[in-house]
Amino acid sequence: MAILDEARQLAKQKLGDIFHDLTIERATIGLFFTGVKLSNGAGGLCFTPIKEIPEAVCCPSSAGRIFDPAKIPGMKVESALSALSSREPMKVAVAIATLNALSSTCWSQGGTEYYNLKRNMDALEAVRLSDHSAVAVIGAIVPVLSLLKRRGGRWWIIEQDPKTLREDELPHYVPEEESKEVLAKADVLIITGVTLVNHTLENILEHARPGAEIAIMGPTASMLPEPLFERGVRVVGGVWVKKPDELLDVLASGGSGYHFLDRLADKIVIEKL
Repeated sequence: MAILDEARQLAKQKLGDIFHDLTIERATIGLFFTGVKLSNGAGGLCFTPIKEIPEAVCCPSSAGRIFDPAKIPGMKVESALSALSSREPMKVAVAIATLNALSSTCWSQGGTEYYNLKRNMDALEAVRLSDHSAVAVIGAIVPVLSLLKRRGGRWWIIEQDPKTLREDELPHYVPEEESKEVLAKADVLIITGVTLVNHTLENILEHARPGAEIAIMGPTASMLPEPLFERGVRVVGGVWVKKPDELLDVLASGGSGYHFLDRLADKIVIEKL
């Protein structure tokens, strides 16, 4: 949670008076991603944590677990960001999407003097991964797992839900409760941005081997990277929303990254200098 709060404070500092004037114009909670469009036209995304709200099986039990939909349009971004530390995952998703939209606003103003930001690049291309590296993947990141299966060598998958894994991936599965030993010996950590939503990222980074190559990736990680860099991350992979209204329409229809990447949002890679 400290990472998210530090990113919020940084956005507030960089944007100055603009920060206090910005509101959420529109929000969509889709099956795969939650998205917002701000009053300045900036868009942001976050993973929708559907599996983390099993109690929300009917209207009365779910009503208090989200922001009041009638109050989101026109909500001050500062109010939305207050949910970054919430234990209600759906509120966190809206808050992170808002933070990511603010981050792209900062980048549009040229605030990248401490790192390299590249558009139209896949984060995997920036990860320093040798044939002999021992790799720990936190979350079932399909492109990463596909690469590791072709590459071979020592690698592990730390995942909360093993049912998301394929049969040939299960031999590499490590339960979350047994992950500390793996994190301590991995040369490379590749982490899903979903760990920001469920507040597990900071614990993961604390147990990483000193000097390990660490990358966090996915649309959820599309935020000001300084708090991540300060904790050992070197590569951040995310997205930059180009057409927020069209993208939110796609999300509202159940769309995923396959439906919006390239056309409505660019992949970005941020590397620490």
